[in-house]
Amino acid sequence: MASIVRKHLPKKGDAVTTGQLRHRAVGIGAVVLTGALALSACGSSKSTATTPAPGASSVGDIFSSIQVDPTLKAKLPSALQTAGFIVASDASYAPNEFFDTDNKTIIGMDVDLGKALSKKIGVPFTFQNAGFDSIIGGINSGKYQLGMSSFTDSKVREQTVDFVTYFSAGVSVIVKAGNPQNLKPMDVSLCGKKIAVEKGTTELDELSPIVDAKKGLGDVTALCKTAGKPIAIAQPYPDENGANLALSTGRADAIMADSPVAAYAIKQSNGQFATAGAAYGTAPYGIAVGKNLGGSKDAILAALKGLIADGSYQKVLQKWGVQDGAITSPVINGATS
Repeated sequence: MASIVRKHLPKKGDAVTTGQLRHRAVGIGAVVLTGALALSACGSSKSTATTPAPGASSVGDIFSSIQVDPTLKAKLPSALQTAGFIVASDASYAPNEFFDTDNKTIIGMDVDLGKALSKKIGVPFTFQNAGFDSIIGGINSGKYQLGMSSFTDSKVREQTVDFVTYFSAGVSVIVKAGNPQNLKPMDVSLCGKKIAVEKGTTELDELSPIVDAKKGLGDVTALCKTAGKPIAIAQPYPDENGANLALSTGRADAIMADSPVAAYAIKQSNGQFATAGAAYGTAPYGIAVGKNLGGSKDAILAALKGLIADGSYQKVLQKWGVQDGAITSPVINGATS
């Protein structure tokens, strides 16, 4: 929700309140994932195990051994059994979802997990790029059926969509190498500093000048106010790339982002960035599912459990270097706040 991700607690990308969790806008390309297809409109050999995509590691073939479970497809509404799911994803949140070097193909952990779920259930998962803060509204309007875009499962979001949890992420603070200002997460050292974040994320909510414990807004702000210090200055950018550029050019003192995104940004920074302390505020990511889609959430949950059992899920995370966020017991609507 999260600069590089905190996935999105009751704060980022929902179309309901300022408490959404991270991501962006529809348009550019679509990726069709199905048991019979590889990555279609969004696919190329770069998204396979043999030729790792940017930032990915080769872990061998992930998908060919996944067995279709016809009982899962039968749980879906009849229309979805034929058409499958349109899945919204904000392709600017590497390594979870981002454009390949062709600037057309959406790749990343969420896309590969979608491909695996598609094969397990036996229906297409068609990924479309979308603005993070438009995704939940798009699901509610019927434009999409699913959102796989590093959403933090939150109580607020569960009021409008259901979530199938699949990952665990926290919030990280990214600084320049050596941490010259000695900044720390959730600490008064952030007070008065310029903090770059992605629009619509949980991180932006934490820097909100309005303190609202119910929605989880203004956590950092509340800390600074309690200490009698100037509040941190949020610098929101349309995507994570903008936040990263702000730090590298000195326009920002730090970035707040989801932990997997932060780790990836640091890895790709050629030694320019580092984390300031450990990630905090761990919460589950969830696949957002429309509430009017019958047994779809149950089918997705069962499919995910199957992928965990056969090892495919772990391989997807290892490919993208985010295995530290693996979970063993996915649930429906597992928000912790």
